Amino acid sequence: MDDTTVDWGLDAERIAVLLAPLRRRTATVQEKSVQGKSMHAKSEQESVEAARAPTQDELFARVLWSVVVEPGDSVAGLLVQALGAVGAARLLLSQPTPEALVQALGSELEHALELDDAQHALGRWAPRLRGGDVVRALESAARCGAHLLVPGDPEWPLAVDDLGIHRPHLLWVRGTVALLARPSVAVVGARAATGYGEHVAMEFAAGLAGRDVAVVSGGAYGIDGMAHRAALASGGATIAVLAGGIDRLYPSGHEALLTRISQQGALVSEVPCGTSPTKWRFLQRNRLIAALARATVIVEAGYRSGALNTARHADTLSREVGVIPGPITSAASAGCHRLLRSGGAQCVTSVPEVMELAFGGDAVLDLGDAGTPDSAREPAAHTRVLDALRPRRAQSIAELSREVGEEESRVRAALGSLELDGRAALTPGGGWVRARS
Repeated sequence: MDDTTVDWGLDAERIAVLLAPLRRRTATVQEKSVQGKSMHAKSEQESVEAARAPTQDELFARVLWSVVVEPGDSVAGLLVQALGAVGAARLLLSQPTPEALVQALGSELEHALELDDAQHALGRWAPRLRGGDVVRALESAARCGAHLLVPGDPEWPLAVDDLGIHRPHLLWVRGTVALLARPSVAVVGARAATGYGEHVAMEFAAGLAGRDVAVVSGGAYGIDGMAHRAALASGGATIAVLAGGIDRLYPSGHEALLTRISQQGALVSEVPCGTSPTKWRFLQRNRLIAALARATVIVEAGYRSGALNTARHADTLSREVGVIPGPITSAASAGCHRLLRSGGAQCVTSVPEVMELAFGGDAVLDLGDAGTPDSAREPAAHTRVLDALRPRRAQSIAELSREVGEEESRVRAALGSLELDGRAALTPGGGWVRARS
């Protein structure tokens, strides 16, 4: 294997076999990215992409770090930042002393790592430094069709680099990897959501999906699940960030939903396949949700809700935080109102306001007059599709696309939103009709 120069203490051929299917995506993307260009330009582009592509050693070193450390480990982050993933992994495998660990960081970062911190870090890493665990993680990843995404890949979401030394060493992804580079907004909230919260989450997620914004959430019960479902129903993109491995769909009650997301969207985790979700990993997962999204919208949150943890991460990363107010008598919205009182978030009451919060002047908004009803402010495609629907004769998406003059993806997104509003209905035969009022 020509790009393996480090003796990792494992069979090099075995490593190659395990990593091959996880790397194939990068080559495919590179080939597609240069289609339509001249042979000379194609050759230049391929050379640039090849230079940026991670080596076998880089991939394996980052997998090793992903297995050995917990998400957000700052000492590991410092080492990788100073020595590179391969250099840091080689140092780790040499079983260094705490003094050697501090010295390896050099004079610039010497004061960032105390001797006690180095000793504690080595103590928590040593029990996990087992080659068998790395092999099992790679085998599980290959079985579930995962992709390894590392810094420097064309689809690596640059936004997560704002996490600094706490950023993931790599991301394990199932589904459409390119979604991670799409403009996105996080929609999160309480697991024990009320009917009001679920309805609002679905409306906002469908509205964002209809504007080509990826909806990011955590795949949990309540608000998260409703946001994912609405984005999928609208034909939009959604990303579920998991606290455990992407091969362990949790919660089990959302197995069907998460499987669908893996087929039509993306499942993402920074922990290796086979890892169980824990309370700590849920809290660390929240920082990744906040980092991926341009803004975080809290739909419902109790006074001590985990959604508030996501909001704090977003604020730390200088991301915008929007809060949807609820009834003052609802305990499910107590955390939302607490955020609004503290001045740590902005009140949002419509999808256009979320777009303005997340994208500012980049957003194409039609805010209308203050007294304009919601139906007058919805996307034009929604209005045209609704006008084209018949109450008794079912129409296919292809028929509606021809009639309203919109591409099928936008018609599908409009139908999903109209269905959520109760204005369109899908017949058993697969056609669409106007819902009876």
